[in-house]
Amino acid sequence: MTDAKIARMAFLAYRNASPAFRGLQTLRPSICPIERLLRHIPPGSHALDVGCGAGLLLLAGASSGRVASGCGVDISEPAVAAARKALAELATRSRLEFRCASWLAWPEGPFDVVTLIDVMHHVPPGEQRVFFAAAAARVRPEGILLYKDMCARPWWKASANRLHDLVLARQWIHYVPLAEIRRWATELGFNVVGEEKYSRLWYGHELLAMQRAR
Repeated sequence: MTDAKIARMAFLAYRNASPAFRGLQTLRPSICPIERLLRHIPPGSHALDVGCGAGLLLLAGASSGRVASGCGVDISEPAVAAARKALAELATRSRLEFRCASWLAWPEGPFDVVTLIDVMHHVPPGEQRVFFAAAAARVRPEGILLYKDMCARPWWKASANRLHDLVLARQWIHYVPLAEIRRWATELGFNVVGEEKYSRLWYGHELLAMQRAR
């Protein structure tokens, strides 16, 4: 499923959402390379998307056959409401649900895949390690923890994303070095099985795919 197809799907799926949500989700594949993320999700997976926003990743996963069932969780009630409307419009056969919940109320799983996409930089620095561990704990043995965030270097790309979040999220974000994420994952019994760095427009992305040991 190409990013162009994902954008077309989003345009239709979010037609009953607010113009802001519809516009942002339709444009999101131009900024966030969702098609690349889907490659790391095995077909037919049971997935948990942490910080799912309006649910585009899970909906794209369901449309492409990568996600057979799962749950998206986010603390934003408007975003979760938009995700639920889009799910109803898409009428996918996948068994998906979206919940408004903090990390203390995430479903336990275990899941084949847990995704943390562009969420860690929104977590307060003192909570980032425990937040990451809570997500990792929901991955089944030999399952995948898929992590992507915006790059902290070069400074101008990091600054572009920081400005983006100041405008849209009204938040001063806190980057976690990718080496730190790798170290946390190793301590929790994961092996890095994929690493990618790429750019879209003026945004830089860093991805780690990590597999839990048996």
